[in-house]
Amino acid sequence: MKRSLILSSIIFASIGILAAYFLAPDNTARAGGSFSNVAPRSTDEQQLIDIYKKTNEAVAFITTISMTFDMFSGIQPEQGTGSGIVIDSERGIVLTNFHVIAEAKRVEVSLVHGGVRQAKLLGIDPDSDIAVLKIVDPPPNLVSVPFGDSSQLEVGQSVLAIGNPFGLDRTLSAGHISNLNRSIRRQDGSFMKGLIQTDASINVGNSGGPLLDKAGRVIGINSAILSHSGDSAGIGFAVPINQIKRILPELIATGKVLKPDMGWILIDTNQGPMVHQTVPGGPAEAANIRPMMRRLDGAFISGYVRDLDNADLIYSVNGKRVLTKDQVDDAITEDAGNDEITIELRQGGLHGESRKVKIKPILR
Repeated sequence: MKRSLILSSIIFASIGILAAYFLAPDNTARAGGSFSNVAPRSTDEQQLIDIYKKTNEAVAFITTISMTFDMFSGIQPEQGTGSGIVIDSERGIVLTNFHVIAEAKRVEVSLVHGGVRQAKLLGIDPDSDIAVLKIVDPPPNLVSVPFGDSSQLEVGQSVLAIGNPFGLDRTLSAGHISNLNRSIRRQDGSFMKGLIQTDASINVGNSGGPLLDKAGRVIGINSAILSHSGDSAGIGFAVPINQIKRILPELIATGKVLKPDMGWILIDTNQGPMVHQTVPGGPAEAANIRPMMRRLDGAFISGYVRDLDNADLIYSVNGKRVLTKDQVDDAITEDAGNDEITIELRQGGLHGESRKVKIKPILR
């Protein structure tokens, strides 16, 4: 019993000594040294702090109001949230994801110093999941962030993400570029291509926020995650800023991006992309491109016949060798500014008769 009392006294005495040490008004001159309330910061830590201070006020909290139908309550308003980044402080232009504002009847932007402002939609490009907003009556002290160059990125490079995950505004996460030129499949079966993969934590609500390099420049817009639970699994994807820069002027000026329509349907084969069908009256038919499925109209029968021997395989686009229909689409999109596109074809396969045709695509 006596030993227990002695031990208890020692414990409480120790606590008392520690409390006196840490609660003293002046925590300096301890044992001949000094004590600072500020932990030492490495060069990397200070760089992150400086970047956040410089850029976080340009990150917008986006709130959307859309209308949903409930069989019991009828039409009801539904609220959604996401992120955005101010890219033009004078005009109040904000970049975000298309899926953040899709079907929204009203969009509001919350700013660190500007309060809540209504925003109007300037343009959308669903293919790249990008939307451009303009803040109505932007505040005079609006902060913007400059663009970087996503063509110079390398795997292993440090990056930062700022956004509003789960409604927690202007949250910073840090990581690296895990890989480049990734493709992911959307729910509708289409693909997003050329994406930046990062292990910086990205969650629900981060969509539309910036991915930054260590100079504080926007190198991508965070768009998607790969996760079984819906939370961050360390695999996030961002749309490269160079991809956005190419379409941004057209989005702001016209509200959409015109894309070349060749008037064909392609399929991948073990020898390369082949023309499966052509659209009647379209550019491909006008250029006498021969599809695999040929229309047959006769007195007693009509329909399609499969003609592999005469079908055209696409070998190159404007001199660039293509191996898949995705590569064909990418090559045509890159050269969409040209009046005509030169297509090299092989009849029936790689070893068939070669010829070149010029096609003038329709921009839609």
